[in-house]
Amino acid sequence: MDELKAVIVQRFRDGRTWANRHRVAAAGIALASLLFLQYLFLPNNSLQSLRKQNPKRTAMMEQRIEEAEEAGKPFAIAQQWVPLSRISRHLVNAVIVSEDGTFYEHEGVDWYELEESIRKNLAKGKAARGGSTISQQLAKNLFLSTSKDPVRKFKELVITLRMERTLSKRRILELYLNLIEWGDGVFGAEAAAKRYFGKSAANLTREEAARMAAVIPSPRRHRPDAASRYVLRRTSVILERMSARGY
Repeated sequence: MDELKAVIVQRFRDGRTWANRHRVAAAGIALASLLFLQYLFLPNNSLQSLRKQNPKRTAMMEQRIEEAEEAGKPFAIAQQWVPLSRISRHLVNAVIVSEDGTFYEHEGVDWYELEESIRKNLAKGKAARGGSTISQQLAKNLFLSTSKDPVRKFKELVITLRMERTLSKRRILELYLNLIEWGDGVFGAEAAAKRYFGKSAANLTREEAARMAAVIPSPRRHRPDAASRYVLRRTSVILERMSARGY
């Protein structure tokens, strides 16, 4: 099984130009089929339990802990669970327009964005564009890692599709906002709001919420309370999108 995965992944990585698109497509289909069969019969207990239980640790948290231990650096996790009703609606709106504008319409995967992501990444020969939905990001944070390995990406797709059939959109959003990384050791909206703005996530203003959403793509490089060009530019774009939607 592992040797077959290695061959398929190597074929996928070799597809650097559109001239190789048929070989890449065949490798992708083979890998997807392999992983689908591998995950199809796995117990669904982990996803079922998420309907009512709040996870204490995620794969992302464990990864950061291991990285800190390997580097010999101290590391502490700041995370405080709050229900979705106690998270500012401004933050909910800001995160949706910045990370997944069609969150309520798709079934876990935005296939158009995924196709565009694959096309542009192959054209550039590296992972230059994202395309992950909120549900996909949650699947990665809960069960996987930040690896760019194509195998990890296919696992993410399978878990996402299963998760969308198991959990409601509201619950997915609640889990996401409570578990997403928002800084070095900072996870979830409540801990992040207190760390950067000295207040509860329920009391975030519209601009503070946009700032929080602005740093989600690179939370360990940028702070929501910073005046960097990156944060200011993305905040402005998010506020414009919110206004366009009537938020």
